[in-house]
Amino acid sequence: MKSEQLREYALSLPETTEEPHFHYTSFRVNGKIFVTLPPEEKYAHIFVDDLQREMAVDLYPEFVEVLTWGKKIAGIRVLLSKAKPTVIRQLVHSAWARKAPKSLVKSAV
Repeated sequence: MKSEQLREYALSLPETTEEPHFHYTSFRVNGKIFVTLPPEEKYAHIFVDDLQREMAVDLYPEFVEVLTWGKKIAGIRVLLSKAKPTVIRQLVHSAWARKAPKSLVKSAV
């Protein structure tokens, strides 16, 4: 998957914006970050819940790993060049749904 494909999909989700986050690119809904891209756009950081993180790491170890910030587990880090687009779209949607207002998630179904 290419970073541009991820960007296009993330921005297709209702009320998503692309904004800088320090030296990263972030995708937000309602001001809350659900995906970031480091400057080189080789990886994506996707902020899914604990269960999805564990499942993704177990099912796709060739392109998904645990993302930590200090000692805190924050989500998953995805190697885009090896990632399956259908899997990444599903994970991005789940991360979006976690951060979006519930009324927006219901209307987007």
